[in-house]
Amino acid sequence: MRVAIETVNLSIYYGQNCVIKNVSLKIPEKVVFAIMGPSGCGKSTLLRSFNRLLELNPNARVEGDVRLYGRSVYDMNPIEVRRKIGMVFQHPNPFPHMSIFDNVALGLKLNGLVKSKKELREIVEWALKRAALWDEVKDRLHEPASALSGGQQQRLCIARALAMKPDVLLMDEPTASLDPVATEKIEDLIYELKEEYTIVIVTHSPAQAARVSNYVAFLYLGELVEVGKTERVFEKPESELTERYLTGRVG
Repeated sequence: MRVAIETVNLSIYYGQNCVIKNVSLKIPEKVVFAIMGPSGCGKSTLLRSFNRLLELNPNARVEGDVRLYGRSVYDMNPIEVRRKIGMVFQHPNPFPHMSIFDNVALGLKLNGLVKSKKELREIVEWALKRAALWDEVKDRLHEPASALSGGQQQRLCIARALAMKPDVLLMDEPTASLDPVATEKIEDLIYELKEEYTIVIVTHSPAQAARVSNYVAFLYLGELVEVGKTERVFEKPESELTERYLTGRVG
């Protein structure tokens, strides 16, 4: 399988504190890859290194490399990196006073990715359909995004990311603030999207990792403890620490 994202001897510091410790990891394309571990173990920090969002934190320092299809993201323009590697955050963050339509269209307009209003409408509709939201909002596209439920807002954020036609979609605890029904919809959507995208999801829930992922990595105190196909890691973990985490004795 082709490798979509690779980290090479990646270490990340906040000031003098090393929070990611020499992590080398390969993420195949068009799979759901879950990064799991207890709160505070560095999962979100690792995820944000993939699309250079860490650079927005002046206290963060990165050593090693992150590669997208073999090319260092540090040899790319950060805007290009974030277009190719989209991001969905823990809490839904649509622009609340902007319409549903404009939330999806904004990135396309700002990046000059469409040539006509017709093309813009087509991509917005396509993205909303891919995010399993179109049927719920097609008659209210000009209402503010704040009128949507939490689960709908999160799917709107997914549509906004998909509209940019990324290669990789990062999801940082995307269901943490949602109820069980909305969580199930997002998980079903993740399962469908892996046919076209590489999806990297951070979760503190082993159960969620087991439900949605093809591959899983277990991170503990900034160190990569174990990585492999989800079924193998859950059924026959190689590390005692992984087994203790999966059985609720760590974390």
